[in-house]
Amino acid sequence: MLKKIFVISLIVLSIASCDKKQNSKPAAQTVPQKQEIKVPEFNADSAYKYVKKQLDFGPRVPESEAHAQCAEWFINFFNDKADTVYVQEFRTRLYNGKGIDGKNIIASFNPEAKKRILLAAHWDSRPYADHDIDRTKWNTPIDGANDGASGVGVLMEVARVLNENPINTGIDIILFDLEDYGAPQYLNLMTNDDWALGSQYWSKNPHIYNYKAYFGILLDMVGASNPRFPKEYYSQQFAPSLSNEIWRMARELGYSDYFTNEIGHPINDDHIYVNINANIPMIDLIHLEDNENSSFYPYWHTINDNIEQIDAKTLGMVGDVVLNVIYRK
Repeated sequence: MLKKIFVISLIVLSIASCDKKQNSKPAAQTVPQKQEIKVPEFNADSAYKYVKKQLDFGPRVPESEAHAQCAEWFINFFNDKADTVYVQEFRTRLYNGKGIDGKNIIASFNPEAKKRILLAAHWDSRPYADHDIDRTKWNTPIDGANDGASGVGVLMEVARVLNENPINTGIDIILFDLEDYGAPQYLNLMTNDDWALGSQYWSKNPHIYNYKAYFGILLDMVGASNPRFPKEYYSQQFAPSLSNEIWRMARELGYSDYFTNEIGHPINDDHIYVNINANIPMIDLIHLEDNENSSFYPYWHTINDNIEQIDAKTLGMVGDVVLNVIYRK
């Protein structure tokens, strides 16, 4: 895994004072002192195992048994790795008016630090395979391997690294619930605010009153082979300097073939509400394509969004970028 080292040089100048009638002696320069910030290595195989473990519970549809069991696993995992874990239970309404319970899970590192970075992904999986080529599968819940579990797997490995390699910056990892419960496409009831319900709730009701973060990164669909990560359109509108800096860092790390220097499609995702309601600049790192029927990877919202679509190499690339951002910031 390619790692970057950020070097800070400190030059100390000492000035020798002389008699007023004499000319000052040239300044004596000390040997530069170097402080090295080493970015820990991201373990792609570990992230892959975290993705697979989520899928082993079954589709993580809110209010299902698999959803409850996976939530318990997350909470135990983060209790072991983070300083503080918050479980934000909430109730909201779906596109059809039905009330439903959700659960956002927040893991905080260095909770007393003023400077904070927010990392997020959604952990629920879609109850409808409504983009599957087989119409009989449209009401079948999906595994959500890439669409959900991949981003969570990366963040779990980030949490493990932070636990073993502490930094002074405050890091908050949020797993948003109920991101993917929008109306099935065959009903033709597409409304943006019917999606990303967990982030809508958190952005208006943060786990800590008046919560602020320096910036945020959302990970969505970050595990497929040969990914294409353009700069998502809304990310470039809300946080252009952050977006440009992260893509520049990705290129420095050797990932320019995948982090393309172009503007991608506008995506209504969790970052929209974090930007608008919480006023935190957040970008969406998401795999986008130019397909005929959608902007997403071919198995999006199908029963084939399973572990076979996950490439540890892609998880490692994304994790490497995230670690370099938080350790070098």
